[in-house]
Amino acid sequence: MKLSRPVSWFLLAFGVWSWVIWITFVKNLVADGSGLAFDAGRPTAYFWVHLLLAVVSFLLGTAVGAIGLRGLRALRRTS
Repeated sequence: MKLSRPVSWFLLAFGVWSWVIWITFVKNLVADGSGLAFDAGRPTAYFWVHLLLAVVSFLLGTAVGAIGLRGLRALRRTS
């Protein structure tokens, strides 16, 4: 299957966007002072669930971005 240039760029941008958003979220999660993420210095279930969501999003963002990058490289080779 061949991806068009706009679709390849969109997928690559989505992968980068995913990393930027979730890195910011994890930084905020670790620095949480409201008591949701940590209780007496120990991680809560809220912390673990949201950390798992972030890790899955990192993996999916990486996979989607890699597909977009491969699409762009394939277009460059054929043109």
